[in-house]
Amino acid sequence: MPNDDCDLPAIEVGSLVVLHCTNPREKHWGLLVRMDSLGVVLRGLDLASVEDWLAQERSGGDPLIAPSTFFVPTHRVVRLDLDQSGPVVVSYGDRYSRECDRDVRRALSGGVSGDKAN
Repeated sequence: MPNDDCDLPAIEVGSLVVLHCTNPREKHWGLLVRMDSLGVVLRGLDLASVEDWLAQERSGGDPLIAPSTFFVPTHRVVRLDLDQSGPVVVSYGDRYSRECDRDVRRALSGGVSGDKAN
């Protein structure tokens, strides 16, 4: 029986997520734009590029790495995880907010530095 008082976080449009894919095997992090029976649309980066993007954003250097919007068809989706901090690990979104002192959703959707429009 479901507990109506339970306030568990949901994966929905606007959530920060980690997307696990197959064929080829890869992981992406970013802002969930759409999810339906056709697949997932994400505005983000390959997970291997996130650390470099964070360093670039922290330093305010030239924008060499930028988020992009991409579609992954359902047959390639293995798993979709909510990017959330735990007792030991800090989420990428929380790290961005803490280290760059800017809103990560704005940075992902609005431009490379979070302050400029695409």
